Amino acid sequence: MARIPDAEIERLKAEVSLVRLVESSGVKLVRKGKDELMGCCPFHEDGTPSLSVSVSKNLFRCFGCEAGGGPIDWVMKREGMSFRHAVEWLRDGAPVAPGPETAKPRASGRRLPSPVKLDADDAALLAQVVDYYHETLKASPEALAYLQSRGLAGELVERFRLGFANRTLGLRLPEKTRKAGADIRGRLERLGIYRASGHEHFTGSLVVPVADEAGRIAEIYGRKIRSDLRPGTPLHLYLPGPHAGVWNVEGVAGAKGEVILAESLIDAMTFWSAGYRNVTAAYGAGGFTDDHLAAFARYGVERVLIAFDRDEAGDKGAGAVAERLMEAGIAAFRIVFPKGLDANAYAAKVTPAAKSLGVLIRKAQWLGNGKAPAITSAADPLALAAMGAVMRGVGEVLPEPASHPSSAAQPVPPEPPSEPPAALPEPMAAAMPPVPVPDPVEVQSEHELVMVLEDRRYRVRGWKKPQGPESLKVNLLVSRNAEDGDTSTDGRFHVDTLDLYAAKARAAFAKAAGIELGESEDTLRHDLGRVLLKIEALQDAELAGALKHDERPGMSQAEHAEAMALLTAPDLIERIAADFAACGVVGEETNALTGYLACVSRLLDRPLALIIQSSSAAGKSSLMDAVLGLMPSGAQVRYSAMTGQSLFYMGETNLKHRILAIAEEEGASTASYALKLLQSEGEVTIASTGKDAATGNLVTQEYRVEGPVMLFLTTTAIDIDEELMNRCLVLSVDESREQTRAIHAAQRRRQT
Repeated sequence: MARIPDAEIERLKAEVSLVRLVESSGVKLVRKGKDELMGCCPFHEDGTPSLSVSVSKNLFRCFGCEAGGGPIDWVMKREGMSFRHAVEWLRDGAPVAPGPETAKPRASGRRLPSPVKLDADDAALLAQVVDYYHETLKASPEALAYLQSRGLAGELVERFRLGFANRTLGLRLPEKTRKAGADIRGRLERLGIYRASGHEHFTGSLVVPVADEAGRIAEIYGRKIRSDLRPGTPLHLYLPGPHAGVWNVEGVAGAKGEVILAESLIDAMTFWSAGYRNVTAAYGAGGFTDDHLAAFARYGVERVLIAFDRDEAGDKGAGAVAERLMEAGIAAFRIVFPKGLDANAYAAKVTPAAKSLGVLIRKAQWLGNGKAPAITSAADPLALAAMGAVMRGVGEVLPEPASHPSSAAQPVPPEPPSEPPAALPEPMAAAMPPVPVPDPVEVQSEHELVMVLEDRRYRVRGWKKPQGPESLKVNLLVSRNAEDGDTSTDGRFHVDTLDLYAAKARAAFAKAAGIELGESEDTLRHDLGRVLLKIEALQDAELAGALKHDERPGMSQAEHAEAMALLTAPDLIERIAADFAACGVVGEETNALTGYLACVSRLLDRPLALIIQSSSAAGKSSLMDAVLGLMPSGAQVRYSAMTGQSLFYMGETNLKHRILAIAEEEGASTASYALKLLQSEGEVTIASTGKDAATGNLVTQEYRVEGPVMLFLTTTAIDIDEELMNRCLVLSVDESREQTRAIHAAQRRRQT
């Protein structure tokens, strides 16, 4: 039951004169002081005045029976009324004429005027109850606040005679102990307004009457407005018996062939308030009746846009309705809301409702076969203008109404059917979006990638960063491209940083972006999949291009001829040795040539491995640098040291046909096992525990490094690991006095 506002109670306590109320009950009051009046209490045998009334406080107190309170308490005790009845009685104006001085323990009849005529027929009686509920709604701040919270107000209330049942109807009917009171309650119970228990059926509910073409009430819908009800209390109520009538039948009659069918009356009123007047409602997901189908046939409806909730019941109900419609030769579309939302919730989240609902109407899914007929539903320009005037009064700006009653998309004339008796209705004004989706347009730069999918623009940043195979973390912004002259989507976007390989992250992004842009989650999830695949393709192409460039550098014909001449020259070895000497290598001709050949062997399936051994500062590092200086920079990977696990995480093709040079063998001692295995087997693999990107669970993941690879190390150790020696050529640096003199002589020549 609706609660009486505290402000209303306080108003009655302050404005109703208790002195006049007491005197109208037949009690004679005599002044006993500046602020106090005394009289005989009517609630007990009172020989001497014991009733005190305070004029300034508007309170009474009996020193004999301890009764006390304000105006409402006096009426409850004097008239034998309930609290609510006493409030209603005072609202209508308390009697002030002096009455008999005898006590009246209970009132003998109701003091409030009856809202219904006792001799009215059933149709008139139902209409009178609806009128009373309508007047109650207009006087109920609680009910009006509920309508405002659902975005339903203004012209809608008067146009459809919305009402509110606050359990005061019974207070205005004759006493049920009287014949007239019992008769009228019996009739109201038969009509469904009262229950057998004696309570009002729609108590605490917003009341929505459904009238037929003649204005007779065929059905009443009630929606509880409070959220603190007992568990199990039904929120949606109807008159007993099968559903009857079609809500907004005038809108169906003037729909020009196309009707929006909402799942509930609240959703239908949401469309109506947004300017879409060709709307009606089913009575729930399974409440599509023969009356609806008959009305559609009677008024020539050719297309129905099913706007059911996006949940399991709504999906099932929409499928059943579409099947019945198509059996009757009526084309069926589905307006797809984001998952878990209905029309009212969606319109409240994505404003202005006229535009956000219009986007979904234009994108409605065709549920039939063959070519889809055109959708023509559009917001009524007069309704938009009226709403704009109201919203401008509160500071909200609505877009200007369209100058023609078609959808925002420009009409495309359809091709005439090849056969005159077409199975589907002929398109009228606006074309549906084409079914084939064009390939996305990519605008690549050094820092970002832009993809345009229909009217949605995706900007991707961070896609070029090197990442592991289990993650693809990017910064993603999605916005809607405005149509020509359409500024309603200006500034609407959603941006977030997410891992595209994580299903939860993609779902969260699609949900948030759908609310912001007014797009369905399914569409956005599909877009994210296309973005992911495009990024993967671009990354693979970049990697393949980089590897191809490193392994096979381009050569002109002249360069190729010069290289072949060098390779076939009979003095090739002498020329390589001369190059070493020109680079500053003194002596060490055999070691330098051996190192050169070992490095070139990286291109073979089983390349050589090399260790240069010497004491400290004997020239082993200089020799390594000289040999590697003649190799392509992209063909070598150089480290000062390596940990035991580092080799396993270098990527599958990162070392294939390359030189792995480590400055000191001692710095790679913990990785010696992996190095030896890579040299002999041509690859290394490791199974490691990691977190699954989709589920977050720990799973076993395999990492693989592919060879073959040429190993190049230096060492000062005298004793080298035997297994390593079995796999490598060991070169010893010349540390003789003659070599030292030759090096000093070469240094003097360079300085002089």
